[in-house]
Amino acid sequence: MLQNKLYVISGCYSKLIHWVAPATFYPHRFDIIVYKGSLKFGLLNGFMKNDMNRKRALISDAFKVKKKRNGTETFGAVDEGGGPADMKSTLEYLMTLFPRKLFNDTLPPIVLKHQLYSIHDDKTLVDKEVNKLQESGELLMFQLGFDSEAFGLVFASDYKAKVLAGEEGKVTRTTVDKFLEKVVSSCPDLSFSKDKMMKEFLFTDSEITQLVKSGVLTVRDAGSWWLSIPNSGKFTKYFIQGRKAVLGMVKKSKYNEVLRVDLEERRTTSQVKFPIKYHVHDIVGAELVER
Repeated sequence: MLQNKLYVISGCYSKLIHWVAPATFYPHRFDIIVYKGSLKFGLLNGFMKNDMNRKRALISDAFKVKKKRNGTETFGAVDEGGGPADMKSTLEYLMTLFPRKLFNDTLPPIVLKHQLYSIHDDKTLVDKEVNKLQESGELLMFQLGFDSEAFGLVFASDYKAKVLAGEEGKVTRTTVDKFLEKVVSSCPDLSFSKDKMMKEFLFTDSEITQLVKSGVLTVRDAGSWWLSIPNSGKFTKYFIQGRKAVLGMVKKSKYNEVLRVDLEERRTTSQVKFPIKYHVHDIVGAELVER
């Protein structure tokens, strides 16, 4: 059987320079990563046909499930029919990859919105379902700061629990309680203006200062603030350095190619703090790889 394989090849991503295939072909899904000179990768999905017509070998297919090998888990949340499960189930799956212990369980599990695109091909559907979860109050979205297109997703219940745990015994607790009840529970906005905070939610200047101090708000610009996750700076640091390290592992592999399963099972350097699958979903969804 043709194994899931990642190829890293210098040159134009639109044409494979070389590839490896067995003498006997079976209908089988495969994933190929092609290295482009700009440190981006291309991911091609398709099926090998018995007619050996290579021009038709790469047929577009939804990136839904990774074939099991020696009992390894499926790549993403799937329903019994093999297609993508509902968005909440996908979020729950991705959150199981979040390393709680790395942050002493002080952070809520964080998923980047684009990681959902690595499992669900239809970005419009993803955005629509995420918006529904936001509007229902189940899900919160955050601008993470290191990239204007990077949005973090956290379940509201997890966010509130971790924020309140961090506020135990602090003088800001009452103000934070008010913020969680009046703002977080009712408003899906990513940021808030001073006018809105004071006139609609009835916060004083002093209370807004307390919210910034507690970490639930961070300055966006003069007179406005982003909703934020307290103490998430270490998450951002580890995430960025891990992403770079994983991309480097693929690029530097022997002969510029590596089996995907082997990559996910490979021992990582100290630069990679997260499970490597967390980073695979990131580089696919962020289009550091192309399908």
